[in-house]
Amino acid sequence: MGRGKRYAVAASGQWTDQEEGRRRLPAGEVHAWEPGRNETVCGLSLSRSQLTRFSHVTWPDVFPESGGAADRVQRVCRRCAAAAGRRGADARPRWRRIRPRP
Repeated sequence: MGRGKRYAVAASGQWTDQEEGRRRLPAGEVHAWEPGRNETVCGLSLSRSQLTRFSHVTWPDVFPESGGAADRVQRVCRRCAAAAGRRGADARPRWRRIRPRP
């Protein structure tokens, strides 16, 4: 069984969490980013858009319901969320077709 893609985070800002050992975390607008590429999943260039890479933060951690690194995230890119999904790479699809039409 193949593994899904693992996306990291690129954000327009950053902040340092003093409680967790001075760890850099994303802030502002966040995008899904595949490490090794110079653009986000939605097609923005990282350098031209002045986005900061967070290879240690996974994509599912930026959503408020995850309880992860979403404290100062203001906006999640809709196009990245549609392409990378709002859940983890190992999650099952929300629905499954039982009896497709012939």
